[in-house]
Amino acid sequence: MKVKDCMCNEVAYVKPECSVEDCAKLMCNNHIGCVPVCDNSKQIVGLITDRDILLRTIGCGKDIKNTPVSEIMTCKVCCCSADVDVTEAEKIMSENQIRRLPVIENNQVIGILTLGDLAVNKGVNTQGVCDTLENICGCNDKNAE
Repeated sequence: MKVKDCMCNEVAYVKPECSVEDCAKLMCNNHIGCVPVCDNSKQIVGLITDRDILLRTIGCGKDIKNTPVSEIMTCKVCCCSADVDVTEAEKIMSENQIRRLPVIENNQVIGILTLGDLAVNKGVNTQGVCDTLENICGCNDKNAE
């Protein structure tokens, strides 16, 4: 199965100058936990998660109305292509311990693949999803005692 078969095609995104407050409202209104940050040509330059807002803004005492998302976004964003096999996307998610993976085509965001998308899709190998979740959470840490 390919990523394009189970990704979310409708992607809300923000520009780097968007305030954290406006980004949080967008996430709330769309019931989503992450938003790609894109430049004027819709090329991804970062990613904001609900956790970023909590820890990098509120937890640091920053003003959500006046802080642009560019100050708190994750800049090194892992992405994949829509034509990649789901097992390859799971590998990317596992290795980078991420739950959400932007899908790009011609350097533009065209979708988002989440761990939830994989979990609810009957065409995806259940064991692969479980292994991915274990790797993301560090539950399989060989160094743990």
